[in-house]
Formats: sequence, structure tokens, C-alpha cells
Amino acid sequence: MTEPVYILGGCQTDFAKAWSRTGEDISDMVREGTLGALAAARVDAAQIQSIHVGNAFAELQRQQAHLGAMVSQVVPELWGVPAMRHEGACASSSLGVLAAMAEIEAGRYDCVLVLGVEEFKNLPGNLASQNQNAAAWQGREDIPCTFMWPAAFGRVAQEYEERYGLDRRHLNRIAELNYANARRNPLAQTRRWQFDERSFTDDDEANPLIEPGTRRQDCGQVTDGACAVVLASGHFLREHRRDGAAPPRIAGWGHRTAGLRLLDKLERSRGAAYVFPHVRETIEDAWRRAGVGGIDAMDGVETHDCFTTTEYMAIDHLGLSTPGQSWQAVEDGSIDPGGRCPVNMSGGLIGCGHPVGATGTRMLFDAARQVTGEAGECQIEGARRIQTLNIGGSCATVVSFVVER
Repeated sequence: MTEPVYILGGCQTDFAKAWSRTGEDISDMVREGTLGALAAARVDAAQIQSIHVGNAFAELQRQQAHLGAMVSQVVPELWGVPAMRHEGACASSSLGVLAAMAEIEAGRYDCVLVLGVEEFKNLPGNLASQNQNAAAWQGREDIPCTFMWPAAFGRVAQEYEERYGLDRRHLNRIAELNYANARRNPLAQTRRWQFDERSFTDDDEANPLIEPGTRRQDCGQVTDGACAVVLASGHFLREHRRDGAAPPRIAGWGHRTAGLRLLDKLERSRGAAYVFPHVRETIEDAWRRAGVGGIDAMDGVETHDCFTTTEYMAIDHLGLSTPGQSWQAVEDGSIDPGGRCPVNMSGGLIGCGHPVGATGTRMLFDAARQVTGEAGECQIEGARRIQTLNIGGSCATVVSFVVER
């Protein structure tokens, strides 16, 4: 990257809030996230030169499109600022970050707002889950099921079982860790949820089967929420920020896209070291651009865990274990708080929540808070460099950032 891109500040809404229950909707999330990010970044609306909005399912959930224009509608101080919306399933707002970075690196703009937002709680959970099936190849996945995404990632669990062997105790442990981490996060959706000793076992009553390979605690939550960040160039910092240390910067990034259909991706990786080679390549691209040699340079990771299987996949693809042996990093405590490379100290998607369009910016915001020592009870002691891994659909759209200070 020729021009450093800095994260001036950000704002996450409370992911436990169901906005429709108080007569509010996605527009109110947009307003709260935008105003909160401007305040945190100490930036006036007049200094924002471009806006990017990440969202996946507003048309299906609320019949609302044209979300780029929603920002200036609810924050009139931004009227006239160029804006656009990005859709890449769960990686939607990461695509917004990439577009904003490209504008800054090209010298087109110096200060850009990126907002991710999603509303799900306005409809019954089963209907919201059905709407999310649009991120698959409709009618062509050939995975018999009631719930597409639990079935798809159950199929990933089956793939690990067939290739390397898989013990469900390790998936249950991933869920247990993420829910425990979320209890320390004041913005996490599940921070007050209660579990008992059977919750993280294969007990059919306490942790029922949803689809083959996926139980209830394996699943991320249907969540409302927004998260916004303000990105800026070094020129902007020199002109407008002369106080204190430099804010965190995006040191590296990776972005790869494969086809929609899960079974095609699995078939193409037969004989490969990794189940999803393009995910590994995305991660390596981020390392290369950040000028680091691998996962040992990271103090922690915020990774996609829409299901425990997704995090299990991320562990070996990130290099926390050799391919297929993610269980080792689970069993030896590497991913625990205080471990070799703590994973999802925020609680991740399972614990913190998963408002799909906001997840990419939320990961980036939490990475920035870690490296500035502002993560509160979720803080990794001495963190200087954090990696994110955000995926859309069945690992179709993949984005990774390295954030450092």
C-alpha cells in the first residue's frame, strides 16, 4: 500500500438490542452508528469526503434498498457526500473498507466513513434465516435440509471428519470459549445468557441437533446492529491531528472470491493441503502486504465463527495448527484468553452477535481497540498487531485485514 490508511475511531451499537421492539428500524441504526463513529474519531461531518455502506439483506428484511443515500437522510450534515452500498453476504462491510482504502490510497479522498448495518429482529427468526439463504446458490446447493447455513457448515464438519478426523468436543469448546468471552463484552448480544454443564456437550436436550453436524450452540445468532469506522490518510493526520500518538493503521489486507456453491469448493480442494485454499491465500496476502511472516507475528485474531466449524476451519488456515489439526490449538489453549494467539476476545459472531452487514467493520473496530489498549475487559495484554478474517456465504467472499500500531 502506497498511502497508509489509519483508523481514527469507530462505534458499535449494542448487539443485544432488538430495534423494532422500540419502534425503531435500520435507519436508526445507521444514525447511531454514524454519529457515534464521528464523535469517537473526533471528526466533523464536514470532513467526511466519502461514505461506504455494507449491508446484505435489507431488501428482503425490510424491502429497503439504496442504503448509501440512507446515511445523509438520517444525518443531514452529510447531505451531498458521495456514498455507495456494498453487498458480499457476511463480508459486505469488509468490501466497504476495501473500497474506502482504495480511494484513500489513490489520493481521491482523505477521510472516509465506512458503515456496516443489518436488521434481522423485525421478522420471525425462521424467516430471517430463510432470507439469509440468498447468500447461497439458490436451488443449486444440493444439500437437503431445512436450514441452509447450519446444514452447509455441518457439511464442512463432515469434510473435516472425512479428511482428517473430527472430535465434536473441540467444536463444543470453541462455542464455550466464545460465549465466555462475550460475557466480558458490554456490547455483546449474549453477554447475559446463561448455560449449564450440559450446554456445551452433545446432549440432545440442552444442545439439540439443528442439521447434521450442527447443534444449537454451534450457531451464530440472528442479530440487529451497526458498526462504523472512520478511515483517513496520513495527509489528513498531518493536517488535522497533531496531538498524541498516531492511531492504528491497516497494515495489510487480503481479498479473494470463489464461486457460490459449497460442494464445488470442496471438490476443487481435493488433494490440497487446505479445505479452502483461497482462504489460506487471502490470509497470506494480508501477511505479505503487512510485511510479516505469518501468524506468529499476531497478538490475536478476530475471525468469522458464524458456526463453530467456521472457526475450526480458520484455526488451521491461519496457521495456528498444521492443516486439519485445528483441534491441537483448541486443546492446548492457544486460542484461549492468555493463550499463544487469543481468538475472538470480543465473543466473535457466536457470542458478540452477527448482524451480517456489520460484521466486517465490527471485526476491524475490535482489532483497532485491541492495539490501542481500549478493549476493556476483552483486552489482550500488550497487543500490537491483530488479524481479522471475514467470510461471506460458504467461504465465497473472503477478506482479511492486519491492524497494527
